[in-house]
Amino acid sequence: MASTALSVGTLPAGLIALPGVYQPQGDTRLLAEALAQEPLRPGADVLEIGTGTGALALLAARRGASVTAVDVSWRAVLTARMNAARRRLPVHVVHGDFAAAVTGSRFDLVISNPPYVPAPGAGLPSRGPERAWDAGCDGRAVIDRICTSAAALLRPGGVLLMVHSGMCGARKSVDRLAARGLVTEVTARACVPWGPVLRSRRAWLEQQGLAAGAEEHEELVVIRAQYL
Repeated sequence: MASTALSVGTLPAGLIALPGVYQPQGDTRLLAEALAQEPLRPGADVLEIGTGTGALALLAARRGASVTAVDVSWRAVLTARMNAARRRLPVHVVHGDFAAAVTGSRFDLVISNPPYVPAPGAGLPSRGPERAWDAGCDGRAVIDRICTSAAALLRPGGVLLMVHSGMCGARKSVDRLAARGLVTEVTARACVPWGPVLRSRRAWLEQQGLAAGAEEHEELVVIRAQYL
């Protein structure tokens, strides 16, 4: 599939972001473009996993969806609530782990820009801005949980849209979602320059076989999975 050029897209302007909250970047914009192409009826139930500033939740709410947004960071929760209040959009923002926060609920659309940066050590950080991007030694600690939970979170016909780095293995995500009965494909790709976090880990990433010596860009992918 041809790469998609990143554009400003339809992300809300003037978002508040408390210190340490992940601000919209190339991955957010790519997912916003995928969201804009997804049919979304008024009143559809939408879940955003890892809302950050709430940018994507706001886009869904602006289209008339009933939106629940979840984040493990209290600062992100407060940020998203402030951004929704400023725009008078009814986004229900919940603090906690997504699996516990929405137990028993099903949605028409689940969107997520989860932590996906490979990091030394298998555990996830319990505090600090790193919670928004560090995701274990292969970058899949949160991605795999979403893949495992997707079928239980979606109504029949519901769709998961998830963005992550190609470094984490797009094929793994497709295969794991398909194994749980979802019709899954990569619907968008984009190439972006490495940010400071990846640059600071170059030697370790090379040792893990996740990057080559001259690498300066990473591929982003959007995974679309539908529960039929």
